[in-house]
Amino acid sequence: MLQVLGLTAAATTVYEVMLDHPAYSLDDIAAHCALTPSQVHQHLDELARLTLVRASAERPGQMRAVSPEIGLAGVLAVQEAELASRQAQIAVSRASVTRMVAERAERHAHLGEHLHGMDAIHSKLEQMGRSATTEVLSSQPGVQRPEDLAASRPADAEALGRGITMRTLYQDATRTQPHVTAYAQWLLSENSEVRTAPTIPQRLVIVDRSQALVPIDPADTRKGALHVTEPGILATLLDFFEQAWNTAVPLGAAHPKDPHTSVTPTEREILRLLSTGLTDDTVGQRLGISSRTVGRHMSSIMERLGASSRFEAGIKAAHKGWL
Repeated sequence: MLQVLGLTAAATTVYEVMLDHPAYSLDDIAAHCALTPSQVHQHLDELARLTLVRASAERPGQMRAVSPEIGLAGVLAVQEAELASRQAQIAVSRASVTRMVAERAERHAHLGEHLHGMDAIHSKLEQMGRSATTEVLSSQPGVQRPEDLAASRPADAEALGRGITMRTLYQDATRTQPHVTAYAQWLLSENSEVRTAPTIPQRLVIVDRSQALVPIDPADTRKGALHVTEPGILATLLDFFEQAWNTAVPLGAAHPKDPHTSVTPTEREILRLLSTGLTDDTVGQRLGISSRTVGRHMSSIMERLGASSRFEAGIKAAHKGWL
């Protein structure tokens, strides 16, 4: 069990023997664990680094085991601090990327066009579709409204009719939405590619790698959009899209579990998002599923890991390479 805290199996055995037999000498511990005294010394050093053993006041030159209530609490505190640090680093990185894109868009506003309202957005999408000469890439996270798909169809049909290549990303949750799967099947029938993933980049459309449409407010895409032609911003958006595309699964193919971990991509993404400190509600919004579904996934993960808490599940998942 203590291996998930960074302790080797042999050191864990030495610690348990010391707890069960506090009067044992180093030689006694070695004999009980079938180790050499030198090996016991090494494991004592390992335990000491985690403050699980201390110098004995009654037996000079020997060590005593610190009770689990005290020793393990200290180890968990260190793990919590490291986890909090990783979460902070991830948050800073994401904020930096968002800020960079926003700042570049502001500095080069003359190269972009602000669109307000759905009518203006749909009109611009139609123009972009008509001007396309090679490809259209799009990322469509969250719930897809039937009326929005209907509005997009004429432009998509016109582009497809001219032999334009289309690649579309949806979230895994849309596989259970009939109107979305019907639209995706239509795209597939027109020789387009459609893939899904647990989480994908913000809503965006990129045409010929030379122009893109992104929401002004990703939290409410109906507020408006920004038409971007600045190469630096386009390069960043293309990187985001290609990274997501390369890890997504073609529509119609089952999402296989990792053969080494038995974890699905959705479960892995839930673990990753929760490890950053997000709530079940926020994770559900990111994945396009309900908070209750997030809870069910976590219960299944905890059961498989033998974890009694989400924190313990996070530690075990990290040590198993699930994160």
